[in-house]
Formats: sequence, C-alpha cells, structure tokens
Amino acid sequence: MSHEATTRPGRTGAAGAGSGEELRPVPFRGGGFKHRPLGPVAPIVFLAIIALWELGARSGFISPIALPAPSEALAALGDLIATGMLWKHLGASLYRLIVGWTLGSLLGIAFGLLIGLFSLARAGLLPLVSALFPIPKIALLPLFIIWFGIGEGSKVATILFGTFFPTVIATYGGVDNVDRNLIRMGQSFGLSWLSIVRKIIVPGAMPAILSGFRISASIAIVLLVAAEMIGAEFGIGAYILMAGALFALDQLIAGVAILSVLGLIIAWLIGRAEKRLLAWRS
Repeated sequence: MSHEATTRPGRTGAAGAGSGEELRPVPFRGGGFKHRPLGPVAPIVFLAIIALWELGARSGFISPIALPAPSEALAALGDLIATGMLWKHLGASLYRLIVGWTLGSLLGIAFGLLIGLFSLARAGLLPLVSALFPIPKIALLPLFIIWFGIGEGSKVATILFGTFFPTVIATYGGVDNVDRNLIRMGQSFGLSWLSIVRKIIVPGAMPAILSGFRISASIAIVLLVAAEMIGAEFGIGAYILMAGALFALDQLIAGVAILSVLGLIIAWLIGRAEKRLLAWRS
C-alpha cells in the first residue's frame, strides 16, 4: 500500500474545482512513532567518552590514583588474555549466570502464568511474592551457603532467587494487560482454554515478559558479582575483588569492562528475541 495519496492528472477536488487547482499528494502520517535505526550513534558516543577519559588521564586532569587511563585497563585486559585467565574467570561466571538465570526465568514464567490465570494461585502466591521480592537477595547468600555449600550451588541459587521474582511480576502483569476482548473473541469462536492461552494470552504477555528479562538479567549480573566475591576462586567477581584488594585499579576497570560487555551482549540477544517474537507488532 502506497504511503502517499495518488491523484490522476487533470483531476481536481471539490474545493478546487472553481480555482482549477489540482489535488496534491498527502504524505503518509501513520508511522506509529517507529524508531529509525541509527547504528553509528552509539559507537560514536562511546568512543568520544573513552577519548575524553584518555585525554584527561594523560593531561593529569584525572589522577591515575583515582582512575587509571583506558589504555592501562586495556593493557591489563591484554595480560589477562595472554595468561589464559580470562577464559577461566569468564567460563566460571557464564556457567553460574546461564544456569541461575535460565532456571529462575523458567520458574518465574511458570509461576507468573499460574498467578495470572488461576484465582486460587493468585490468592495464595501473590502475597508471598510481594513479601519476598523486596528482600535483598544477597543477604540470603549465607543461608544458601548453609543449604547448598560454598560451591556452585549457593551461587546459582542466589542468582535463581533474584531472577525469579522480577520474572513472576512481569509475567502476571503481562497476562493481566492482555486485551480481554481478544479472549472473549476466542471464546466466541469456540477455542479451547489451552488454545486461548497459547495463541492469545502468551503472545499478548510476551512484551512484558521480555521486558522482565532485561531487568532480571541485570539483577543476575549484579548478584553474580556479589556471590563470586564470597568464596569463589574463579569468576569476574572474584577477579574484581582481588584487584580491589591489591589496589590494582587497571585490573579492576578491566573486570568492570568485561561485565559491561557481557551486559551489552545479553541486551543484544534479548533485542533479537524481541524482533523475532514480537514481529506482529510492526
């Protein structure tokens, strides 16, 4: 469908019949606030900040004791790669993050659907979720260590527990926001309960669920670092803790940069999932 109204040559509108003016094309105004892709903007802003930081460090405006130059952090990252320690720290962190976040998200979606679809589950589980959600999850790490030991179990449980609650809230909130007229229409056409859930409710709640993924992934990274600072030999959090204890700020910045890149990759993956699963919105 063309985005501009076309007119035949020589035709005139009712208002312009007497004046002899021809109809002009009307520009399409139904874009729906669709964002334009501006790919180069983000790298330019990032490189500008890095360049100003480097310039400030080299000129002495930024004290190297307070904040090392990006080039020093890059050198520390190069040493980490050369010694092979990067892959040990990154592999340990990715294992804990993937297992904890995946299990927490799956359980969160399941419980969120239960709360959103069944009155009994809402009455019994929603107050419990509301009571436990505000608790700082890292405060429960000593309890998880008693239950699951000092190894991987306690760290995965901390990430799982922290990921679970935002996903539950996002899921049942998305279910509640599904247009009830669509559900009534499905019932009018004789769709089964399972078909309505699968074809109407879950797709309608998917934007909220994916938004919950963004929040829970960020929380998972924060809890990952905190959990690895207690009793972990390998992991990005353990590396940052060691660098801070030695006042090796270049290594500390390198560890923070790794976490930042990890967060960007996760956000990119969720964005790709949004484009694929929410293509019906465009």
